Parts: sequence; structure tokens; C-alpha cells
Amino acid sequence: MLLELSNLWIVILNVIGIPAIHLGISWIYTQMPQERFNTQSFLFKTRGWEKGGRIYQKLFRIRKWKHLLPDAAPWFHGFAKGELSRRDPDYFRVFIAETCRGEAAHYAQIPGIMLTLIWNPWPVAAIVMIVYAFLSNLPCLILQRFTRARLREFPVGVE
Repeated sequence: MLLELSNLWIVILNVIGIPAIHLGISWIYTQMPQERFNTQSFLFKTRGWEKGGRIYQKLFRIRKWKHLLPDAAPWFHGFAKGELSRRDPDYFRVFIAETCRGEAAHYAQIPGIMLTLIWNPWPVAAIVMIVYAFLSNLPCLILQRFTRARLREFPVGVE
């Protein structure tokens, strides 16, 4: 902990800071041009082991809980990924790019949450924040990859 604070201030900073970091990073990523998210890049490429997203359903039963995750993009006038509104190749291309944007935003939130290490005491609270940073973003990362893998298998001619 870089700042020596009372427990009350640590709690206040966590209650305000953690959501602010999540929402701030989400807002920043919704403002970025879609072209920044190369759907063919190594990071966003669908891997063979993902089996068109089926591995996520098999391992994590994603369909049972995916509806519980919020989609913050519409809060910032971004692309809603809750359901398909069309089934044409252009829409699928945009949807796939938006899953890349969402995945990138959740990767960025992991080091973003690490900012709380400035005021959270070591080792216990800091370790809790590190674990939280990974676990709070993991379901969202899995959902983005699941959705993208499924979309890439859907219509002929999309990526």
C-alpha cells in the first residue's frame, strides 16, 4: 500500500474506486474506433480447441449464466451484445468486432483494478484485489470468446 489510510477510507475508496475503474475503462473502450480491434489478430483469433464455442458450454455451462452478466456498452451508447437483432453478414462482422472490443476492455480492467493496490494493504487485501481483478473479468472474457466463436460459425462468408 502506497497510501497509509484508515480502514474507513480504504472501504470508501474501494466502494467508489472499483466501480469507477470498471465503468471508466468500459467507457474509454466504447469511445475507441472499431477499427482498433482487429478481429483477425492473434488475441482475438478463434482457436481450434474452442470448437466453435462448444468448449465453453461444455466446461462452464455458459448458457445457464450468461444472461446474468451486464453488458455495459449500451450504457455508453455502444453496441448491445445481449441478443442478435439481425442475421446478415455485415451485422455479424460488426458483432464480432464488438466482442473483440469487449474482450479487450475486460483485459484492460485487470491491470486497471490493480490501481487499488495503491490504497489496499498488503498482503491480505492486496491479494484479494488481485484475485478479484481476475475472477471478476474471467466470466466476461469467456462470454466474449464464446459469442465470437459461435458467430464465426454461423453464416457463410463471415470471417
